[in-house]
Amino acid sequence: MTVDEIRELIKLATDTGIAELEVQRGDNRVRIRRAGFASAQEIVLAQQSYPAPVPAAPAPQTAPAPAPIPAVEAKSEKPADPTLILVKSPIVGTFYEGPSPGAAPFVRVGERVQPGKVLCIIESMKLMNEIEAETSGIVESKLVMNGQPVEYGEALFAVRAV
Repeated sequence: MTVDEIRELIKLATDTGIAELEVQRGDNRVRIRRAGFASAQEIVLAQQSYPAPVPAAPAPQTAPAPAPIPAVEAKSEKPADPTLILVKSPIVGTFYEGPSPGAAPFVRVGERVQPGKVLCIIESMKLMNEIEAETSGIVESKLVMNGQPVEYGEALFAVRAV
């Protein structure tokens, strides 16, 4: 699933006012949950690190998933929101939302950030690398779960420029 497709899912959830949306394509699954009356969403992207089996037996299990996908692909023709900036991982490692287990996260959805504000930590080769905001804005969504492995260039946060 591409970042543009995830953006369109966020827009779809916002535009329709639905409380929760889940889409699965192969081993990728995206769930968008809207919180209360706020327009902020939590996005959980789960990806298995091993390949899915390709025999004919799994085909019926994945058959229900294509139904929502064409609707998303049809919507993805719209231009992406230019005020939405994706904060991407500069390294491969493990995403941590707070300075230590049980501590409050560095930022929350809906919070205003300034350049230099620490957003998260990426642990790579036993080193803790602080990821900072590069622009001013409001955190629209967190795209990675705490403790999840991340790849180089993977989107971590969506920030709306202000």
